[in-house]
Amino acid sequence: MAEVTLHEGETLENALRRFKKKVLQENIIGEVKRHSFYLKPGQKLRVKQALARKRNRKKVRREAGGDAGGPRAQ
Repeated sequence: MAEVTLHEGETLENALRRFKKKVLQENIIGEVKRHSFYLKPGQKLRVKQALARKRNRKKVRREAGGDAGGPRAQ
Protein backbone atom coordinates (compact mmCIF):
# COMPACT_ATOMS: atom_id res chain seq x y z
CA MET A 1 0.00 0.00 0.00
CA ALA A 2 1.44 3.35 -1.05
CA GLU A 3 1.75 5.70 1.88
CA VAL A 4 3.47 9.08 2.06
CA THR A 5 3.98 11.17 5.18
CA LEU A 6 4.18 14.94 4.89
CA HIS A 7 7.64 16.18 5.93
CA GLU A 8 8.21 19.36 7.91
CA GLY A 9 7.90 22.38 5.59
CA GLU A 10 7.10 20.23 2.53
CA THR A 11 4.49 21.49 0.11
CA LEU A 12 1.44 19.43 -0.67
CA GLU A 13 2.45 19.35 -4.36
CA ASN A 14 5.78 17.70 -3.52
CA ALA A 15 4.09 15.12 -1.31
CA LEU A 16 1.58 14.38 -4.07
CA ARG A 17 4.44 13.97 -6.56
CA ARG A 18 6.14 11.47 -4.23
CA PHE A 19 2.83 9.62 -3.78
CA LYS A 20 2.29 9.33 -7.54
CA LYS A 21 5.84 8.01 -8.00
CA LYS A 22 5.30 5.41 -5.28
CA VAL A 23 1.99 4.30 -6.84
CA LEU A 24 3.73 3.83 -10.20
CA GLN A 25 6.59 1.86 -8.62
CA GLU A 26 4.22 -0.49 -6.81
CA ASN A 27 2.12 -0.95 -9.99
CA ILE A 28 -1.13 -0.33 -8.11
CA ILE A 29 -2.93 1.04 -11.18
CA GLY A 30 -2.03 -2.05 -13.21
CA GLU A 31 -3.33 -4.36 -10.51
CA VAL A 32 -6.62 -2.47 -10.30
CA LYS A 33 -7.06 -2.66 -14.08
CA ARG A 34 -6.20 -6.37 -14.07
CA HIS A 35 -8.80 -7.12 -11.38
CA SER A 36 -11.51 -4.85 -12.79
CA PHE A 37 -13.02 -7.65 -14.90
CA TYR A 38 -12.91 -11.43 -15.04
CA LEU A 39 -11.15 -13.32 -17.81
CA LYS A 40 -11.85 -16.97 -18.37
CA PRO A 41 -8.74 -19.14 -18.20
CA GLY A 42 -8.79 -19.68 -21.99
CA GLN A 43 -9.09 -15.95 -22.65
CA LYS A 44 -6.27 -15.24 -20.23
CA LEU A 45 -4.09 -17.76 -22.08
CA ARG A 46 -4.89 -16.17 -25.46
CA VAL A 47 -4.02 -12.71 -24.15
CA LYS A 48 -0.76 -14.02 -22.71
CA GLN A 49 0.14 -15.72 -26.00
CA ALA A 50 -0.68 -12.57 -27.99
CA LEU A 51 1.61 -10.51 -25.74
CA ALA A 52 4.38 -13.08 -26.19
CA ARG A 53 4.00 -12.92 -30.00
CA LYS A 54 4.16 -9.13 -29.85
CA ARG A 55 7.30 -9.27 -27.69
CA ASN A 56 8.97 -11.72 -30.08
CA ARG A 57 8.16 -9.61 -33.15
CA LYS A 58 9.61 -6.57 -31.40
CA LYS A 59 12.74 -8.54 -30.43
CA VAL A 60 13.28 -9.77 -34.00
CA ARG A 61 12.81 -6.26 -35.35
CA ARG A 62 15.29 -4.86 -32.82
CA GLU A 63 17.89 -7.57 -33.62
CA ALA A 64 17.57 -6.92 -37.36
CA GLY A 65 18.91 -3.41 -36.81
CA GLY A 66 18.07 -0.13 -38.49
CA ASP A 67 19.24 -1.22 -41.97
CA ALA A 68 16.50 -3.82 -42.45
CA GLY A 69 15.24 -2.10 -45.63
CA GLY A 70 11.93 -0.90 -44.30
CA PRO A 71 9.63 1.57 -46.08
CA ARG A 72 11.74 4.56 -44.99
CA ALA A 73 15.09 3.10 -46.04
CA GLN A 74 16.56 4.32 -49.32
